[in-house]
Order: sequence, then C-alpha cells, then structure tokens
Amino acid sequence: MRTSIATVSLGGSLTEKLTAAARAGFDGVEIFENDLLASPLTPEEIRTRCADLGLTIDLYQPMRDIEAVPEEVFAGNLRRARHKFELMRRLGTDTVLVCSSVSPLAVDDDALATGQLRRLADLAQEFGIRVAYEALAWGRHVNTYDHAWRIVEAAGHPALGTCLDSFHILARGSDPKGIEDIPGEKIFFLQLADAPLMAMDVLQWSRHYRCFPGQGGLDVTGLLRHVVAAGYQGPLSLEVFNDVFRQADAGPTAVDAHRSLLVLQEAAGLAEPPAPVVPTGVAFVELVTPDAEPPAALLGALGFARTARHRSKPVDLWERGEARVLVNTGPGARREGTCLAAVGLESPDPTGAARRAEALLAPVLPRRRAPEDAPLDAVAAPDGTELFFVATDHQALPNWRADFEDLPPGRTTPRAADTVTRIDHLALTQPWHEFDEAVLFHRSVLGLHAQDSVDVADPYGLHRSRAVTNADGSVRIALGVGPAPTDDTARAQHIALATDDVVAAARAFRAAGGRLLAVPANYHDDLAARYGFGDGELETYRDLGILYDRDEQGGEFRHCYTETVGRVFFELVQRDAGYRGYGAANAPVRMAAQHIGRTVR
Repeated sequence: MRTSIATVSLGGSLTEKLTAAARAGFDGVEIFENDLLASPLTPEEIRTRCADLGLTIDLYQPMRDIEAVPEEVFAGNLRRARHKFELMRRLGTDTVLVCSSVSPLAVDDDALATGQLRRLADLAQEFGIRVAYEALAWGRHVNTYDHAWRIVEAAGHPALGTCLDSFHILARGSDPKGIEDIPGEKIFFLQLADAPLMAMDVLQWSRHYRCFPGQGGLDVTGLLRHVVAAGYQGPLSLEVFNDVFRQADAGPTAVDAHRSLLVLQEAAGLAEPPAPVVPTGVAFVELVTPDAEPPAALLGALGFARTARHRSKPVDLWERGEARVLVNTGPGARREGTCLAAVGLESPDPTGAARRAEALLAPVLPRRRAPEDAPLDAVAAPDGTELFFVATDHQALPNWRADFEDLPPGRTTPRAADTVTRIDHLALTQPWHEFDEAVLFHRSVLGLHAQDSVDVADPYGLHRSRAVTNADGSVRIALGVGPAPTDDTARAQHIALATDDVVAAARAFRAAGGRLLAVPANYHDDLAARYGFGDGELETYRDLGILYDRDEQGGEFRHCYTETVGRVFFELVQRDAGYRGYGAANAPVRMAAQHIGRTVR
C-alpha cells in the first residue's frame, strides 16, 4: 500500500521534512497547517517541490471547531473553509481533515452537526475537495470513531467521509472491529500512530508521547487489519506528535518511520519482505582504539589470550572460551578512546539476514577488503554500531575466523580455573533521541524479542533500558539511554562475560592486576538485611565488589564490574536457576560507583 507521513511527525523546516520523507521512500505527505504557515514558500512552490521529490500531498490538516455551533459562528466557519479550500487548490491536494469540535460553543446535537457538515461538504465539492471527519479522543461531544461515522452516514454526502486515527481509537479503548461495518469508500483517510501504555490525560498523551507503530503498546496491527477488511484503499499515513522526534534530525527519523510501516504491513499480512533470520549467538565484539595497550591489559587480566591477527588489517583477536574480542587500531580509532564499534552476530543464513536488513532500509555497509577476505555483510544500527552477519567454523558458509592468522602460543595470564565461557550480553548506550528507533531496528531487522522497558535511577537523572533477545538467550543486547548525553558514564558501553563461578573469575582478575569496581559498604549492609547468605559469603562479595540479585522464581544473579577503559568496561556475570534479568535493581549502585570512581581518578 502507499505510504505517507504528516509533516508534524518530523523536525526541521518544511523543506527539510519533505526532503527527508522522499529520501526515506514515502509516497506522499500530509501538510500540517503550522508547517505551511511558517514556510517562506508559496503554496505553488510547495506543490512543485513535492512533485520534484516524487511526493503527493495526500491531506491538508487540520480544520478545527467547525460543526455543531450557533449559526452565526458557522457562517464564519464557512468563510474560513472557503479560504482553506482555495489554498488547497493551489497546493494541489483534494482531502482536508476536519477534527471533531472541542469548542466551548459546540452543542451536543448530532442533527445540527450533521447538517453543518453537509453544508461544509457542499462547499468542498465546488472545489473538488473531500472532507474527512475525525473524532478526537478529547472531542467535546464527538470523541469515538463510531459516533463520527454515524454523523457522516446521516449526512449522506459524497464529499464527506471519515478519517480513522489509530491513536484516537485505541487510546479510548474503543473496539476497532466495528470499523469493518464502515464502507471502505467512506474511509477517506487513515492515520497511524502507536504510544506507550500510560495513565495520563489523553490530550497530553497524544501531543507528546505518540510513536511509530511497533514502538509502543497499542494494537495498531489489529486495527489495520480491520481497516483493510472494510475495503480501505488509501495510503497508510503516520501522524506522530512526539517531542523527541521533533528535536531530532529529520532524515534518520523519516527512515525509522518508513521502516515502521514496512514492518506493520508485514505483521498485518499486507507485504512479504524477506523473513527475519534470528541470530544464534555473538561471534565477536570489536573494540576500536587509538592505543592498544589499555584494552590489551584489561583483556589479559580477564584471562583472554591474543591468539590471531588479521591478514591485512591492524586487528588482533583475543579469545577466552567462546568469548572473542577484536582490538582494532586502524584509522577508524576515535579520539574519545576505546569504543565498542562492531558486533559479529552468528547467523544460520548471513546472506538472508542482509537481504532482510536491506528490505527494511538498513543498507549493507561498503567494506574495504582484500580479495582473499571472507565476504562478510554488515549493517549499521541506529547508534552507528556495525552489525556483522557471520558464521564461525560452519562448513557451508564463509568463516570470518579464516581472515585471521594464528599467532605462536605465548604467555597468558595464569588463572585458577577457566570459568569464563562466552559473552552473556552487551549493553549499548543509545543517543538520547534514538532509543525507540534502536528498539524497533533490533526487533524488526534482527528478529529479536523486546522485553519490557526498565527505568533506573542514575545519580544525575533517569536511565532507561530495554533488552532485546533471541529465544534461548544466546543473544542479549540491553539498549539504554542515560540522562546526561555529555557524561562519559552515561555514554559507556559494556560487555558482560558469562561465568559459572563469579568469585573465582573475580579473584583471578584481581590477582592478574585488574581493578574491580569498588562498591559502597552500605550496599552490602543492605544485602545482609534482605537475604540470607552462607558463612563468609557476604564478606567475599564485599571484598570483591560482587552485587547480588534474586528474581521471584528464585533465580540468582551475581555480577561485578571492571574499571572503564575509554568508553568500555566488562562485567562478570553468573546466572543460576534460570535467572533471565540483568540485575536492574543493582544498576543505581553501579552507576553511582562509576561516577565516584571517575571523580576520584
């Protein structure tokens, strides 16, 4: 189906919004009146600009407080409408959105509303324009879609139909199944938006917290199925009022918006993009650094051994068990120090994963590689992290490991037991305006499941986190956004290593010269009050800075942290009895300790 977006959904000037929408692949736009009023372009120039970009103008909106008002007021409304219809003719659009009245002058009289909307439609028809009547969720007397439809049906005018808005319908808890009783040709327009489930005034909820389909908790997919079943043939259009989106760059936001419609059509059975190829594990993480010594020292203390070097690039491979870390000192190194720049995801079908990514507007990144290098595909996540689709030692697929030449066995850090087995999870801090985009990207492009969002108190604000995982937990990525975009702690990334004995792993790390994050004594005092521990157990945790959590099913989580190098630190985690979380209850203590550690240094 054709796709459209309201200009109010994007930030910037009208010209910037139109350009972003076209580049993202939209077929058309809704022109929001405020955007037109603030533009230096004439309506004719806007019309030409859209045509040059390949965009149709599908809707002009909104006209407010038109119906069910005293006759002298309605006469003024008709004069206003005539001016708007002349403007629309100059713009080259034929559909106008009329919102149900919120005016204190409006009366609760469906017959009056019907008659006045019929007269408005008579005038619109003279200009070749259709009127799409929409029930605002906070409308004074008309606030449900079925009520709006009864008025449209009673008017019986060919130039009067209804506009359905998923937010207004779902936010009020209306049953969308009744949409199927509306003739498809009388649904003049469909506007789509999602929203997180919140207990607040519906007007404030609508004006500030809408998001793109798939980013919230409303059943937009189910509603779309009912609209299609009714016979609707118009565009799928996004109307999203969101403070964050309006402050962000229009280009990436428009791409995210269009991706949400592609995924929505897939979920509703209206399109069949390449099927998702869910990753089955983390093959490696890649650190980019201007100085290899700090991450090498940290990895060495963690018991990693430098086992191989890339044939043609300054990239070393460090391994411990199935945990692999690449250290890249090439020209991509950033001034802020060591960063997690790439993740290799084990894939049963790397080519299929790349096809899926491209279909959902995440084009494969160009790569510089020698002829003998493995043909690996990578895409960029919204935060810029490169995601490689790879296979390790798979007979039928290119092996990324073959690009590395083994190094002679060297001295490795002695350790009591090789308890680290693999990468348990990754925690990646997102730019403040890209959190919802990142969640949708990982869900739709990678086929991962998104867990519930968690808010954690940071010493300087609120940290929001949402994990995405595959079914068996072999891929876990915690996406977070912090309160202070310029603070190094809020921008940190971390790599969690799975161990079956966190005490032994922590002791070995410290014995090798590693520095564990110091945890305030008050934390362990509180643990003693909340849980019962064996003799000496809590003292050991206190000594090593180990934190502890227990879920409602009795699963246990023990974890501790290394110092931060650049923007990266490591976590040692021990999951027992099926614990599936990430120790969120301990996150405020960890972040406070990191702030203190940075201040002390």
